Amino acid sequence: MSEARSIPDDPGVARDLTAFQGNILAVLSEEAMYGLAIKRELEEYYGSEVNHGRLYPNLDDLVEKGFVQKSERDKRTNDYALTDDGYAAVVDQLGWTLSKFVTSEERAGTIRDLIDDQL
Repeated sequence: MSEARSIPDDPGVARDLTAFQGNILAVLSEEAMYGLAIKRELEEYYGSEVNHGRLYPNLDDLVEKGFVQKSERDKRTNDYALTDDGYAAVVDQLGWTLSKFVTSEERAGTIRDLIDDQL
């Protein structure tokens, strides 16, 4: 996912995602993963258990909406990867959040520091 991708003119469905679904997309922004790896990443973020009954229906919704691609790793395990539309949804959400948060040079500096820490 190193190439820049355009954000659709009408993000539509992407803006109707739940925060949990957005967090799944954020996790998959790093790399494709199987379900239990996604579950572990989310549990680390939330600091509590994420039930299978919550995770997998949301993954299925994201697959159905075209934000995530599902492939079979073996008979029991599926891999999940962000699609171009999923990538665009993450970028759109980040852009909207930044447009609300960055209201001063000081706040912009905070975001620059966060980005620098990631590179």
